[in-house]
Amino acid sequence: MSALKTRFSISVLLVCFWAAPVFAADITAGEQKAAACIACHGPKGKSANAQWPNLAAQQSAYIVSQLNAFKTGTRNNAMMQSIAGNLSNDDINNLAAYYFSQPPVSAGGDSTLAKAGQSKASMCLGCHGPSAEGNGQFPRLAGQHPEYLVKQLNSFKEGVRKSGHMQAIANTLSEEDMKALAAYFGAL
Repeated sequence: MSALKTRFSISVLLVCFWAAPVFAADITAGEQKAAACIACHGPKGKSANAQWPNLAAQQSAYIVSQLNAFKTGTRNNAMMQSIAGNLSNDDINNLAAYYFSQPPVSAGGDSTLAKAGQSKASMCLGCHGPSAEGNGQFPRLAGQHPEYLVKQLNSFKEGVRKSGHMQAIANTLSEEDMKALAAYFGAL
């Protein structure tokens, strides 16, 4: 009986250990910290301005990686570098959990362009998820502002943003392809 109790205790301990990261982030603390993000990214992560991305329902792992990239300077944006530089690891994790917990939004897009983009979208869905909802380190594209997506694709194409895979894909896209894909993803 004592061997059974020991195994059970070890099993419970291991489950708690593995589950700890899932419960580590504090959504309420993230919501409080997000007050500083509202001016650009909007209430609950729904940006009213295509210059800034929607963060609602964005993959938490992606938000963490991007905030850390801004913090370390490997992703360049003076405003975001300044903001991220003042965030602790807990702040970053809490913000990521908060935004991931928000309902997804749709930015809309030109319906004619969106139809054209739908036929091209399969090249993106392997990494970004079958519904463009994102996949861990790969961001949610669904509901993102089309203008923002085009800007990011151009940044990859020009080498401003670094990612071998995304740079290779962006280099195969014409401006029209980018606009069509962005309209499709924005409309989701």
